Amino acid sequence: MQVEKGRGAVTNPAGRFEATTLTPEDDGWGSLDEPLQNPATTLTPEFPRHAITTNRSPDVPFEQSLNPYQGCEHGCIYCFARPAHAYLNLSPGLDFETRIFHKPGLAALLQQEISSPRYVCRVLHIGGNTDPYQPAERKLRSTRAVLELLLERRHPLSIITKGALILRDLDLLRALAERQLVSVFISITSLDDQLKRTLEPRAASPQARLRVVRELSAAGVPVGVMVAPVIPALTDHEIERLLEAAAAAGARRAAFLLLRLPYEVASLFENWLREHYPERADRVLNHVREMRGGRLNDPRFGHRLRGEGAYAAMVGARFARACRRLGLNQEAAPKLDVLQFEPDPGAPRQGGLFD
Repeated sequence: MQVEKGRGAVTNPAGRFEATTLTPEDDGWGSLDEPLQNPATTLTPEFPRHAITTNRSPDVPFEQSLNPYQGCEHGCIYCFARPAHAYLNLSPGLDFETRIFHKPGLAALLQQEISSPRYVCRVLHIGGNTDPYQPAERKLRSTRAVLELLLERRHPLSIITKGALILRDLDLLRALAERQLVSVFISITSLDDQLKRTLEPRAASPQARLRVVRELSAAGVPVGVMVAPVIPALTDHEIERLLEAAAAAGARRAAFLLLRLPYEVASLFENWLREHYPERADRVLNHVREMRGGRLNDPRFGHRLRGEGAYAAMVGARFARACRRLGLNQEAAPKLDVLQFEPDPGAPRQGGLFD
């Protein structure tokens, strides 16, 4: 295998729906030994019919979401969204982190949907699939356009990201927070810079993400930390230290998810693991099987995010104990206000009693 600098996947296998596959063969001229060119990132526009996606999974704590991008240049090898690229006849491997799709006019499409008389205002989650603050956002500004619209219409939202670029939009987030319209979770997997460089090659550094927590908290934006994923025998020893750093930075809430390896992610992660941490590979995978009923993935609702068995129970107990010690999750989650929503800001307003 050849490791591409700045990329997470070490392979680019065909998606599971492709009718044909390619197998490299030596042509006698040593072509298999030649270094491959590091694939460049390409941005491709797509024009969906809807901006909002509804959710019916009981494991996911939001009813509707919006994703400005498909594919993610952060390149996190464990990303559960990787298999979605197979539906585009692209690989969940390197294609997922180099072939990025964006949605021109997304904010206008969202405006059309939330202006419908049939629309019922509920918290809109930004970034439930891929990161809304990945590198493409710096140029395209799709996420910022969505935030501007939601602030104008007084629509509540939540965000999860591992991108430090979110601080660019601190003005909007502060204004939303003043009206109880936003909550943010920053995803941090590890505090180990060396591990992060291969695990999440183009995501912000751990210290940069803690700085995001610190600045959001100082600005009055409700912010928590998502420790995700907890990887057995690779990052699990960091749980307490990571929560201590998050609490010191101003986080008031924390949650965690155990590693899950759906569809192609299982083989992609195993290849990455054997390339970068061969001495730990079998131990990591055996722990995953232990908490997934003997398999690398358990897709059942209620089990797929938390796992089961002694190992999963131990991680949950350690996490809960650390949160109690650090004062995390002691307050109720911020209640975002759906009553301020303005379905038609151009409509005449009824004056207040004492206006």
